[in-house]
Amino acid sequence: MTDLPDTWQSTACILCECNCGIVVQLEGRTLTRIRGDRDHPASRGYTCNKALRLDHYQNNHSRLTTPMRRRPDGTFEEVDWDTAISEIAAGFRAIADTHGGDKIFYYGGGGQGNHLGGAYSGAFLKALGSHYRSNALAQEKTGEHWVDAHLYGNHTRGEFEHAEVSVFVGKNPWMSQSFPRARVVLHEISNDPSRSMVVIDPVVTDTAKMADFHLRVRPGTDAWCLAALAGVLVQENLCDETFLADHVTGVAAVRKVLGEVPVGEYAARCGVDEELVRAAARRIGRAGSVAVFEDLGVQQSPNSTLCSYLDKLLWILTGNFAKRGGQHLHSSFAPLFRSGGVGRTPVTGAPIIGGLVPSNVVPEEILTDHPDRFRAMIVESSNPAHSVADSRAVASAFAELELLVVIDVAMTETARLAHYVLPAATQFEKVEATFFNLEFPHNTFHLRHRLMEPLPGTLPEPEIWARLMRALGVVDDAELTPLRRAAEEGRAAFTEAFLQAVGSNPGLGKVLPFVLYETLGPTLPDELRGAAALWGLAQKAAMTYPEAVARAGHADGNALFDAILEGRSGVTFTVHEYEDDFALISHPDRRIALEIPEMLAEVRRLTAAPAGLTSSEFPIVLSAGERRAYTANDIFRDPSWRKRDPDGALRVSVEDAALLGLSHGGRARVTTAAGAAEVTVEVSDAMMSGHASLPNGYGLDFVDSDGREQSRGVAPNSLTSSEWRDAYAATPWHKHVPARIEPVPVAAVAGG
Repeated sequence: MTDLPDTWQSTACILCECNCGIVVQLEGRTLTRIRGDRDHPASRGYTCNKALRLDHYQNNHSRLTTPMRRRPDGTFEEVDWDTAISEIAAGFRAIADTHGGDKIFYYGGGGQGNHLGGAYSGAFLKALGSHYRSNALAQEKTGEHWVDAHLYGNHTRGEFEHAEVSVFVGKNPWMSQSFPRARVVLHEISNDPSRSMVVIDPVVTDTAKMADFHLRVRPGTDAWCLAALAGVLVQENLCDETFLADHVTGVAAVRKVLGEVPVGEYAARCGVDEELVRAAARRIGRAGSVAVFEDLGVQQSPNSTLCSYLDKLLWILTGNFAKRGGQHLHSSFAPLFRSGGVGRTPVTGAPIIGGLVPSNVVPEEILTDHPDRFRAMIVESSNPAHSVADSRAVASAFAELELLVVIDVAMTETARLAHYVLPAATQFEKVEATFFNLEFPHNTFHLRHRLMEPLPGTLPEPEIWARLMRALGVVDDAELTPLRRAAEEGRAAFTEAFLQAVGSNPGLGKVLPFVLYETLGPTLPDELRGAAALWGLAQKAAMTYPEAVARAGHADGNALFDAILEGRSGVTFTVHEYEDDFALISHPDRRIALEIPEMLAEVRRLTAAPAGLTSSEFPIVLSAGERRAYTANDIFRDPSWRKRDPDGALRVSVEDAALLGLSHGGRARVTTAAGAAEVTVEVSDAMMSGHASLPNGYGLDFVDSDGREQSRGVAPNSLTSSEWRDAYAATPWHKHVPARIEPVPVAAVAGG
């Protein structure tokens, strides 16, 4: 382990799913110096520029320090914790008793690195009979999850560090990271003549500039490009026939459909030269290893679920699974999705995939007189009033709720609509963790110890949920006494007592996180009490992946739990061998089920399907929410962290600027069917004609250093519509919004 001066403390970045390990120095409550943690088993000292600005999250001027209750006139008043907890618990109990607990809807459960608190929410929700939930994954990943469930039953991740060919579909990892040491790995690929990079993206991104094959598709036509690539693999006999025969079912049906794909026609539809498409497919088909990453560029565009299916065909047809540098299933420390098939929402009948209600249908599930409508809502560490499509519709829906409670560190756009706001400790003031544990063959888990005491008046989420549970009174404290005594005796005694208690009392099994917090929690160091729920997850991991956990050096679940508590820079919790990939397939035959009839029908329909949604009224495709060097998720509320692009410019092509009379640095009005906004213009040769983009993370309310409330830039979802969504997963089309752009005359700007 690297020797660090006492003044450096280990923690992690919380801005994307990588959660790179960092070390920080403090002056009081200020994060003064930040650098990568060389001891972190995944990131190994790597971090991007955004992590260096984390004090803007920790010490923003919008922090909440006391529970807030809405008055009848819409203003807020401070209340004490006991009052807030008792009134909130009574309010939810009354709604559950009157209308049923299933009318209580839960949204959130943590941001990119704030998942531990959400682990405790389930006990409270189950006690009330609430089971409908959603979060940001329902805006991105549910279509991919639906495809994964059909193919092999789990999530895959590419091993880009060793891949001969890396394929990025609607993904710019130079800016959005998403896998360990992203920029280092991209440089290694780019500088190695034996390796290649394929990028499918209409924008000349930083990643696309490094690519050997940039398939610069027209916005929204990714499905035609991917179908053409897969068609070439079949038609030019580039498939791994031995792998398909040994490990895949349903190949014949897929081969038949792809054999009929008109490659030249589809290349023309997506605007990519046919020979470039064929060259990229041949490079994929002949490579020793291929890894693929899809992201929001396709997951929030038309045909998103179909694209998820097609890009997975690229590595399955070529046998790039269970090998070094290929695509892999992986262990999980905690599930991000619930298992099971597709359910339906109570009012609109929208698909519930992986247990998540589509974000786009939430307003419709509230704004109705349907008896099964959602009547109450809990939002934890999320901001759907800003992040979900059609912000106005979301605000209108939330105003109709009988009870809305928000748990967060700041007075967010959603919190301003709530009946109660409960102030949480920040991610650096409490024990925390992420459940984005997605790597193979080595998978890691990092329990972050707090860097400082919670700000007075705030509480960590585990304690908030525990107080709400106590107020409900659903667990008799006497039932917990034997477990408390056993916990004081040690891990072995607690394990035995726990199994006996849960086996004889099914009611305790429904509220396990609360039980662990109340019994095992007090035996942990005070600042680690919130980690008690991880004991159960460690036991499950050890039982699910016994050999991989043992290879990582953990004798059993208790040993793994203790290692997690002690490992300030994180621990490797599983070490897999490549052959383990097949055992991780959930189908009984341990084979990939390639045929998905619905998706094959969609491939056939591409021949006659429209390639875009634009019209003469709205002729330009707007991508709402582009990742840039100085954009991040909503937890960065104070815009002073940005060194460039303070107002979030609208990027337009050189051609469109000339055609529309736009000037670099000038002002323009963007209009969609959902709304309009004025923006600063950036003319960029990275953009294609007919395509414009706005960054994510802007338009947030914030309090400046003088205590004044302000907002800067455009909130992208003031321009999106909840009606624009995928037919299968109902994920939004944030990256494909038909728009009209017009210059704002200089006189109008000056007059404003």
